[in-house]
Amino acid sequence: MKKRFITLLLSGAIFCAAMEAAVPKPVKHAIDASFGEVSKIEARQIVLTGSTYEKVKARAKAKLETKIYRYYVIRSSSAVGYAVLITRKVRTKKATVLYVFDVKGVLKFSEIMAFGEPPEYIPNTIWMGQFRSRNSAAPLKMGKDIPTISGATLSARTISDGARIARAILQTAIVK
Repeated sequence: MKKRFITLLLSGAIFCAAMEAAVPKPVKHAIDASFGEVSKIEARQIVLTGSTYEKVKARAKAKLETKIYRYYVIRSSSAVGYAVLITRKVRTKKATVLYVFDVKGVLKFSEIMAFGEPPEYIPNTIWMGQFRSRNSAAPLKMGKDIPTISGATLSARTISDGARIARAILQTAIVK
């Protein structure tokens, strides 16, 4: 039993080290394109527990589908921003969106990294552009300050809910 626990512990440590070192190329490319002064992107993972989970859910005003999230600290000489990856189910398949914030919590942009639904449900770049330079107090609520998309309402809702979740994770669990 003790040997099994030690093996589990070591394999977990190796997994965490590998996860921390890995920054997928599409994520690096998206971040580099927006932040000119990037010298390092640190991949990290966060597990929301107890009260933090409840605070994020309440602040985002959206259902959380998981407690585990991947985020990135973007650095030059100091932190210049953060990026949070959010994966959520659209209809029957999942979409993964990268939400990138500056150090003041302003949502610089969002980019769809993976989209499992049919291509006609992918929001266009003009609609995605609504998430550029949105301050930390913007409601990011579909139907209020984010318009719906005819024929892709579920995609629009998923992406706008994801933006609020990413911002809530940033404000509650990453930058306290």
